[in-house]
Amino acid sequence: MTAEAPLAGVEGLGAQSLVELALRRLRAEILDGELAPGERLVEEQLTRRFGISRAPLREALRLLGQQGLVEHLPRRGVRVAELSAKDISELFSLRDVLEEFAVRTALAGGTPDPARLAALERATERIERASAENRPVKRAEAHREYHLALVALAGHHHLLRMYEPVILQLQLYMATNMRREAEQRSAVEGAKRHRRLYDAVASGDADAVMSALHTHGAQTFLAPELGADTPH
Repeated sequence: MTAEAPLAGVEGLGAQSLVELALRRLRAEILDGELAPGERLVEEQLTRRFGISRAPLREALRLLGQQGLVEHLPRRGVRVAELSAKDISELFSLRDVLEEFAVRTALAGGTPDPARLAALERATERIERASAENRPVKRAEAHREYHLALVALAGHHHLLRMYEPVILQLQLYMATNMRREAEQRSAVEGAKRHRRLYDAVASGDADAVMSALHTHGAQTFLAPELGADTPH
């Protein structure tokens, strides 16, 4: 793992800022696959590596637990969350339901809000750049940004709060399968699917959006350790 400056080395940081920075770094390491599912997170090692006390680290781990990225085990500490095949299937089906509700809500009055649509377009462009440059980590970040922007089209705050942990947990699964996914299908083809969905949303044609959304959600790649193809 690449050595980084301790968090506490940033001048003027308060306790809350240290919590946020620890949260962001740990979340990035989990979603990038640097910390593997099931890997134990040892407080003493993390406080030494980050240069912070236990209090902000524990708060960051508590928040990661709320997001479904770590598990707190009684008398056994904290570990990166592991998802079963059933967990993943349920998360994908929940993602599909929430996204469909979001886009139907966004299109109820015609085309979506221009500012929210622009955010989705920026995420689409980020996916395209990362795919063309073969940068898997950047592509994963852009993918998460894209799906959050898609749901944000609805302008429904509580929906977005419900949706974010779902896409974060799916990103955890995708991080562990990034290499296999690359072997099974082209990253550029994935970018094209996201562009088609964006174009349908921008058109304001609800039927075209539903068709693109269902096609998008029906994509699969082989995940043999789970014993089944998993939707993406």
